[in-house]
Amino acid sequence: MTALPYQVRAMLRTYGRQVTTARRLARYRRSLMAAGAEDEISISREAKRRELVGRVAAEIVENCIVTGSDTPVVEDIKAELEEELGFPLVFAYPPEEQEMQIFRADPEHGHQELTGELKTAVFQRLWELALEKVDATML
Repeated sequence: MTALPYQVRAMLRTYGRQVTTARRLARYRRSLMAAGAEDEISISREAKRRELVGRVAAEIVENCIVTGSDTPVVEDIKAELEEELGFPLVFAYPPEEQEMQIFRADPEHGHQELTGELKTAVFQRLWELALEKVDATML
């Protein structure tokens, strides 16, 4: 098999571009590493724990409670919240809405949506309960 001169030139040109790109990437990585070392902030174990507790609690509030997960943590949070309020709750993301809605479950009159300050207070208490429960159960 014979190699034609234009094929050899094209191969060498492609190889040259790859080498140039690799050098640029290596230089860019070195500059990122140097900048990252200066900007690195060490936070305490307690701060890391609080951040992790917050993320897990947010996951519980946003996903598990709405989907009706049967985990003991979710069930405890919902039961405690309903006990404090004195009525059962239904959490939902209706298809047309962007945020979670809370409904008061009333067998006689159907579901009634919580609005205004009551909705805000229920969300706040839900968040507090989730944080407390996750913090208590996390190792």
